[in-house]
Amino acid sequence: MKFLLFTFVGVVHLFSLNSGKAIYKNDNSQRTFQEIKEEVARYGDVAKAIINLAVYGKAQNRSYERLALLVDTVGPRPSGSKSLEKAIQIMYQNLQEDGLENVHLEPVKIPHWERGEESAVMLEPRIHKMAILGLGSSIGTPPEGITAEVLVVTSFKELQRRAREARGKIVVYNQPYVNYSKTVQYRVRGAVEAAKVGALASLIRSVASFSVYSPHTGIQEYQDGVPKIPTACITVEDAEMMSRMASRGNRIVIQLKMGAKNYPDADSFNTVAEIIGSKYPEQVVLVSGHLDSWDVGQGAMDDGGGAFISWEALSLIKDLGLRPKRTLRLVLWTAEEQGGIGGFQYYQSHKANISNYSLVMESDEGTFLPSGLQFTGSEKARAIVEEVMTLLQPVNITQVFRAGEGTDINFWIQAGVPGASLLDDLYKYFSFHHSHGDTMTVMDPKQMNVAAAVWAVVSYVIADMEEMLPRS
Repeated sequence: MKFLLFTFVGVVHLFSLNSGKAIYKNDNSQRTFQEIKEEVARYGDVAKAIINLAVYGKAQNRSYERLALLVDTVGPRPSGSKSLEKAIQIMYQNLQEDGLENVHLEPVKIPHWERGEESAVMLEPRIHKMAILGLGSSIGTPPEGITAEVLVVTSFKELQRRAREARGKIVVYNQPYVNYSKTVQYRVRGAVEAAKVGALASLIRSVASFSVYSPHTGIQEYQDGVPKIPTACITVEDAEMMSRMASRGNRIVIQLKMGAKNYPDADSFNTVAEIIGSKYPEQVVLVSGHLDSWDVGQGAMDDGGGAFISWEALSLIKDLGLRPKRTLRLVLWTAEEQGGIGGFQYYQSHKANISNYSLVMESDEGTFLPSGLQFTGSEKARAIVEEVMTLLQPVNITQVFRAGEGTDINFWIQAGVPGASLLDDLYKYFSFHHSHGDTMTVMDPKQMNVAAAVWAVVSYVIADMEEMLPRS
């Protein structure tokens, strides 16, 4: 799941849409924006055909059914696990059977961490067994566990202020949920900051928009030169309860046991398939989602849905007999949850051809009913994408927002390639994110149909337009 930072701002046009001035110059061609608008408008019938096939036609519910078959068969797919590699091999076969081109696997070395048995029991001021989920890459506790008094804080600033109290204790973070990008720093950095002040372990309030006593896992990072301490997420309810207890002056004692272990890096693959371009096959529009997940739930929402609407986009285009001028490339990333390991390896292997990438797309914020498309790129490119999104008026999804970044595509975006992602119902998404609740029950086939239609229309039109999206 990508770290999110949204700026919901109105779109600023730096030029008149009806201006006769050239929007950009590519080689020997020079086109006005009005000419580009007219080119995009000619895709109206193709867009309607894609929408009709995905939402109302024989392909409706296909991405949902494909996803359900995979996650019911394989289950969760954590980095380094046999289930992830089984899923990759199944997808490799599926993409070949679907008639896509240049289906292949690109090798990646990925982290391998397993949580093992884990438990947390409050011993004082009363006995209470707590629900926890260890955080990715955490070390385990000694076999007998760690039994210590608790210090509850609501921020890193409070922890620094009470640093003397933290030594020899378990630090519990009860930070308020603001949004994911701001609050997730406590999950990522919580153990390091607690260790700096001499804590024995850290327990972090789950980074979630809503809770029904559900812990939410995720990656955390150690820091060179700072002792490694065990760390896990606890429920919102337990974090708030201990905060209330501490405010009353109660002494809180917890026994924490974690069997977490880190193993040597494992062999894995990014999974790739294409519809090869008819006129500019060396140029690429990339659509993607990640195939790995955490080890709880089914990984249906994060990010099975994103991976499968990306596959569906190519299937829809193929089923309609369409072949864009540029190559449409599907990449199903491995080890995204460990910080975009598969995405980084892909970038390292392909960045020599960066000038041939018109747009990189990643769906990793859910596949509920989209609010619109998030986009990062030049204002000239944004104006073109806005025109493309008007083709989705039949499903009433036409808005273009800022912040098109995604964990696996950020490397390209930072190098100047335009990037896009779906904007979705984030309150719902972070209610189930990285938890036991991330199952097919969360998914809605009709909403997946619409998400796939948006993904297919945008990727096809950008891939088929005469010129690549302009860069800054």
